[in-house]
Amino acid sequence: MSFTMKMKTIAAAALSVAVLLPLAACGTTDDSTGSDGASGSDAAAITSYDVSGVKKDDAIAKLLPESVTKDGKLTIGTNPSYAPAEFLDADGKTQIGYDMDLARALGNVFGLKTEIVSSNFDTIIPAIGSKYDLGIAAFTITPDRMKSVDFVSYFTAGMGYAVKKGNPNKVNENDLCGLKVAVETGTVEETAINETAKKCKADGKKDIEIQSSKQQTDATTAVVTGKADVFFADSPVVGYAIAQTDGQLEQLGDDFDSVPNAIAIKKGDTGTVEAVQKAMQKLMDDGTYDKILKHWGVESGALKTAEVNPDVEG
Repeated sequence: MSFTMKMKTIAAAALSVAVLLPLAACGTTDDSTGSDGASGSDAAAITSYDVSGVKKDDAIAKLLPESVTKDGKLTIGTNPSYAPAEFLDADGKTQIGYDMDLARALGNVFGLKTEIVSSNFDTIIPAIGSKYDLGIAAFTITPDRMKSVDFVSYFTAGMGYAVKKGNPNKVNENDLCGLKVAVETGTVEETAINETAKKCKADGKKDIEIQSSKQQTDATTAVVTGKADVFFADSPVVGYAIAQTDGQLEQLGDDFDSVPNAIAIKKGDTGTVEAVQKAMQKLMDDGTYDKILKHWGVESGALKTAEVNPDVEG
């Protein structure tokens, strides 16, 4: 995926910290920080798309159950290490990225204050409906995840590999046996590389050393520093990391296996599912959605329709 120079300019300072120097604020404990569309640090105001103009839609807001609205907040779980979807601003606590802009826009449609809680990726889905109203963390829709939550689609992304510039270790994306592969814990990429590792073993080839990290920033840094041969992530993440590491990384091969990303909602919570679907569709129809994606340089992943539990291949 190609990324614009505008995107590189507006977020270079934030990601140079987030990618190359993993922060304590990205760690394993929850870090709850709230923000509405008009608030945040000065740096966040520069890098985020301003969604303060998105107003409440009473008809859509009425669809939400009292379990969501009673505290006046829309609580969202995310993992802010997956730029440009979600990552931490230079202040080390404000979550920014296109997912976070969309999250705050949804809160405005509902007339609720958006409270975004940072957590490890693999702990978000189990806590939806108890700790979080929604999970927004570039979740790829999979049949397995759909057993636990309902989804509303809003973006499409493929997967891709990144290696050091010039591919000094001569990594072949079609044969990763015997290599050190970095991934984020709980992602579809981790599942996929584990399957590849089993095939290497079954074929009598060298084992893959899978380096699974709680934060995508750690996986990216592992390749930059030579601790891993390649990292495997969603295509927007690969492209953004390449753009922000000043020529230290390059993509290996092309994007593949494009599938929808979606907002995760408590299984069977039909009121919230309908409200989220209608609110996201409203943002798509009124142009806010396209403006946010263009702001971050990821408009190639835009969808026209927000769907509930769209069919995906197993």
